[in-house]
Amino acid sequence: MVKKIITFLILATLVSCSSSKPTIATTKKAAAVQRPRVATTKKPAYSKPIGKNYPSTNNTTEVIQSTSKTVVTTDLVNNYILQFKDIAMGNMQKYGIPASIILAQGILESGAGKGDLAIDANNHFGIKCHNDWLGESVRHDDDSAQECFRKYTEASESYRDHALFLVGKKRYASLFTYEKDDYKAWAKGLRACGYATDPNYPDKLISYIERYNLHQYDCQVTGRNYKPFEKSVATKSSTPISTSNTSSNDLSLYEVQKGDTLYSISKKFNVLVDDLKQKNNLSDNALSVGQKLKVK
Repeated sequence: MVKKIITFLILATLVSCSSSKPTIATTKKAAAVQRPRVATTKKPAYSKPIGKNYPSTNNTTEVIQSTSKTVVTTDLVNNYILQFKDIAMGNMQKYGIPASIILAQGILESGAGKGDLAIDANNHFGIKCHNDWLGESVRHDDDSAQECFRKYTEASESYRDHALFLVGKKRYASLFTYEKDDYKAWAKGLRACGYATDPNYPDKLISYIERYNLHQYDCQVTGRNYKPFEKSVATKSSTPISTSNTSSNDLSLYEVQKGDTLYSISKKFNVLVDDLKQKNNLSDNALSVGQKLKVK
């Protein structure tokens, strides 16, 4: 019994004396939580568009009054000519109508392609329906309200119909007795045959032909040499614009000289014939030597 007690005490002593290091709980270091990567881009620096430097041109503005009132520029008219000159020359070869007259009428009647009829109906010559027209039509105010005008699917059809219209109508037969390239005779003849009611219609056509050198296309068809109108008239004048033919007190007045016409004066001062007539309350083109005209 004593041995058991001694053994128990020894064991108890050993247990109490045995030293053990406190247990340290070790954990793995938590994985670092990474923030999501945000893609950042710099806002591109704004660069102002670089404009093209176009050559300066004398791009004047004028109003064309035909079946509608249209404001056009010189560049617009030149672009119109480039677009339709080949068709005009083709019609001259086929039908005998001067290309210059075709283009001048197209410019005037369509407002260089920007008039109401040209845009709405591809009608570039102001041709009305008449009894023999079986195609589409549009209504437009002209001499009377809501008159019937021919409508085409494209502008080239209007050019072809214009040629057929002149060739096919007896009242225009006298036009084809003129020389193909006599644009002045054709311009006056169109008015005389009743194509337009405007008494200034011939002057307007001639003005476009000579300002834009449309006669060159007649010469390309006939094979004749062409001399630009602007250069042909730029000769030294024996009566320059000075105090001898303008008022010494008012440079806006011009004194009519022998041989002057409204058209020649309009070219000299770069104004339209219609503007000259309006400024001076003229009802016709008659002038008298010594007459003073407002030109500015």
